[in-house]
Amino acid sequence: MSENPTTPAPSARHSSCLVKGLVVLTLLALVCGGLWWWHNRPIRPVELSAKEQAVVKAKMTAVQQPAEPTYDKGSKEIIFTERELNGLLNQNTTLGQSLSFELARNAVHARVETDIDPDLPIVGGKHLKARARFLVGKLPGQPAFVLDDVTVWGVSLPNDWLGGIKGRNLLEEVLGGKGRGIAGMEEFRVEPGRLIIRLAE
Repeated sequence: MSENPTTPAPSARHSSCLVKGLVVLTLLALVCGGLWWWHNRPIRPVELSAKEQAVVKAKMTAVQQPAEPTYDKGSKEIIFTERELNGLLNQNTTLGQSLSFELARNAVHARVETDIDPDLPIVGGKHLKARARFLVGKLPGQPAFVLDDVTVWGVSLPNDWLGGIKGRNLLEEVLGGKGRGIAGMEEFRVEPGRLIIRLAE
């Protein structure tokens, strides 16, 4: 006589499914909580150590005196890290707690968080959260710094609300002419976490 395999009781199967469901829900809650925290993390001002400040000062001196470089061959490049740029912002302005920069490939992301004046209508007293993306590159014969997008509270603003400046080469307009570069600077480019400046001969 053949033996029938024992099958788990309905209550045991129900308990096993319940445990699996709770594990999945817990994992989903942890992932969603982590994503929410990352998106809403506060901006913390960057404070450079004394050693970092000395390194940044040497780089700033080299940028301000491109006509008299003191580097060996291959040292025409000056590299600022994302941390150094945010440290300079905090050290030399009052914006360290409300503005930060993130360096991506050929792009600079600006992040702003601040409390709005309570006397303003409608949005007064609210906490402003905004982001902007600037594309950095070199068009034929000229450097480019182009506003790509601005979001406020997660909503991308239309170009008409920004005075039509999306897609325009802001660096060209500041320099006052098409094709004009920056004196003493051959090129600049942005990579993840780094701003690279190459000085002219």
